[in-house]
Amino acid sequence: MKPILSIALVLSLLSGVAQAYPGMQPHPQENSGSTVDKVQLLPKSYPIEAIPFQTVDGQSVDFSQYKGKIVMVNMWATWCPPCVRELPALEKLSHQFGKDDFVVLPISIDAEGQKQVQPFLKDLGMPDFTSYYDPQQKLGQVFPLDYIPATFILDQNGDLVAFVRSYVDWNDKKAVELIGNLIAKKPGNRAETAKLAE
Repeated sequence: MKPILSIALVLSLLSGVAQAYPGMQPHPQENSGSTVDKVQLLPKSYPIEAIPFQTVDGQSVDFSQYKGKIVMVNMWATWCPPCVRELPALEKLSHQFGKDDFVVLPISIDAEGQKQVQPFLKDLGMPDFTSYYDPQQKLGQVFPLDYIPATFILDQNGDLVAFVRSYVDWNDKKAVELIGNLIAKKPGNRAETAKLAE
């Protein structure tokens, strides 16, 4: 069985795991040397259900609270070396744009949540790094979590517009260009768009 078919079959059999999005099939990439080129833009935006996750204080939040901004959701875990390698660059990228335009949400799927992650971040020399938590992996209902690191980018309406399921060097200037272009795109109101389509 071809690897792509195997992955699709596994995703469809696992209950509570998000199905593949349109355009999620791997595309041939030119080897430009930039890991940002692995980011796949979807042919159209894809609505995402507002599944709750947790702040460091255990408060429940969801993506609807970030509407009006480009949201970069990075799923990670302490036991995943490529995930940990991405964290400093994600923190740096989060400061490249205004807080009204862009937010980075690193969400740990570590089973012990903040109890496990906070000491880890301190040992890593990143005690002020803001991570969110999904120890029960509820976000698996909207994002495939069979491979991490995985980054999912939502537009100002809260719809999925891009993703990458691989390590990315977010320090790359191409990352800044990508986010800048998404901010500038300013999608129309979903209700208005639906009305126009009638």
